[in-house]
Order: sequence, then C-alpha cells, then structure tokens
Amino acid sequence: MAAAAPSSPAAADPTDGFTAVRLGERNFQLQWPYDVKNSSRYSFDGTVRRLWVFSDDKPHTPRSKTKPRTEIRMTGYDYSSGVWQFEGTGYVPSGTTGVSIMQVFGGGTATTLMLHVYGGDLWYYHQQVVETNIYDRWFRLNVIHDVAASQLTVFIDGRERLRVAGKGGDSHYFKFGVYMQTNPSNRMESRWKGISILNKT
Repeated sequence: MAAAAPSSPAAADPTDGFTAVRLGERNFQLQWPYDVKNSSRYSFDGTVRRLWVFSDDKPHTPRSKTKPRTEIRMTGYDYSSGVWQFEGTGYVPSGTTGVSIMQVFGGGTATTLMLHVYGGDLWYYHQQVVETNIYDRWFRLNVIHDVAASQLTVFIDGRERLRVAGKGGDSHYFKFGVYMQTNPSNRMESRWKGISILNKT
C-alpha cells in the first residue's frame, strides 16, 4: 500500500550517506523502436538526453510483445541487495501523457516501481499522484530502493513525496525515458540531465 508523504520543507538531502558510482556512456543502454534509426527517437547534446516515441511505433525488438518505448536501461550496476538510488533531473513537455518516464525494473510484476505521467501529473503506476503540475519544468528526481527493507522512497526537488513497499524480485536496475502506458498521447517525450546512480554500504 503506497503512503503519500506530506509536502514539507526539505531536510537532509536524499543523497546524504550515499556514494555515487562511476558512470560512462557504456552504462547508458538505449532501447528504441527496432525499425527506425535511434537518431529519430533520441538525442544527446552532452548535457540533455531527449527521448521520444509515438503511440504507433514498433517495440524495441522484433520479437518483443511490449508497447513502444525509447528508454535508457542503466547497465553495469544491477543489484539484488543493499540500498541503491537513482538521481536525475527530468522534464516532461506539455501534451505528453499515458507514459512511464522512470522505473525500477525487477519485481513480481516485472517492475517494482514505475512513475507514470497522466495529464501533467506524476503518478505511482496509475494508482496515486506523486507530484502535480510537472509539465514544462525541470524537476529533480531521487528514487531510493532499500532491498532488504523492501521499501522505495521517491523525492521530488528534495522533498519526500512517496514511500511504498517493493514488489519482490531477485535482480533490479534503473530505467528512464518514455514507455507507453494506457491512454497515451500520440507523441510522448521526456528529457533528462545529471543522471547518477548511488549506493550505500
């Protein structure tokens, strides 16, 4: 059962006590519709990564039965224990809806956490609003996964906005971008910068 966190002034920074791991471009594995060039769904200017997809796009592999996506799967730091954190600054242009923009993969139902956008609000799956009015603004996202405690905590702009139980699973990793969900817009886009993965030993 998800628990909404009150919108209170930020206290300690979500990254306090964590150590960032080393990331290079090899850790950013792009997934995009298999029948088009990646440059038609993704750009990176050295700072901002733009990822977009259309509702009638193909999946990311010919054999996949999943919905269209342009996502980055973080590689090299899959985990099955410990306390891990994803940090990034995201942006969702107005009009994008019916899409997942970030997920913690690995769980009894494939994922243990997904953050969706519906009508300009950020949701925990389709169950609960995490943050309202996220269109057309940069927001800092921190997601902490404590595997042993089976707990995930979501922070927006340094404020705790959600605390929820995990969904099991033996191995996890982080993804971000756009992955179509229900009642999508024709074009879905998110932009990201300052991506980090951190852990606590």
